[in-house]
Amino acid sequence: MRVRRVGLQDATGQRAGDPADTAEVTGSAVSAPAPHTLIGVLAVQGGVSEHERALRSLGVETRLVRRRSQLNGLDGLVLPGGESTTMSKLLEISGMIGPLRGLLAEGLPAFGTCAGLIMLGSEILDTREDALCLGALDVSVRRNAFGRQVDSFETDLQVTGITDVPADPADLPAPVAGRPAPVHAVFIRAPRVERVGEGVEVLARVDDRTAGVSDGAVVAVRQGSVLGISFHPELTGDTRMHRLFLESVASGPGSA
Repeated sequence: MRVRRVGLQDATGQRAGDPADTAEVTGSAVSAPAPHTLIGVLAVQGGVSEHERALRSLGVETRLVRRRSQLNGLDGLVLPGGESTTMSKLLEISGMIGPLRGLLAEGLPAFGTCAGLIMLGSEILDTREDALCLGALDVSVRRNAFGRQVDSFETDLQVTGITDVPADPADLPAPVAGRPAPVHAVFIRAPRVERVGEGVEVLARVDDRTAGVSDGAVVAVRQGSVLGISFHPELTGDTRMHRLFLESVASGPGSA
């Protein structure tokens, strides 16, 4: 497995001031995977505008979610990366923790990246005692499991459920031995999954000697219509992870 260490800019900054964040509901001219699909992007921290652009490029409408009323009517929700303890505190202050837990328990499809994965889990390791999580994935997740900012890295992963090549293959991994092109994964102060509960599907692993497992650290999981990954697909231009999430939305409880 090819691993490249990089000096990446921190992807945990507040994005509320970005120009792309000024509109609450936006769309795309690209043919949508399903009519009137509306995906919320939790806009409290992290790569909000990057996730929004990726979703819009796939033909879905997006709504930036900053308060509880904006959770109404969503077909799915993306939880970007950020700093998980700060995110949980902001969600608590905004009154969104309870409604979010309720919607997820009712089957709202969700996609969490990096800190979003941590928030979706049922147990957070190496965190403050007052940190909150949403319990949508029966997993235990360790924060900053691969080290500090300087330990950020990129590598290529084979991800279960990814069966094609990127829409724009330029500068992205090529297929090997008849397999689909791997997903180029960017890890920034990334978490890893250390316990996988019954009913949780492991989609990807990465080599990690510190994980204490011979087959690699778990970095992508799915349980029903909830997808959680340790890396940042919004930073690469490859939208296949977002497409995998949208497949869950299309087949979710509210789909026709």
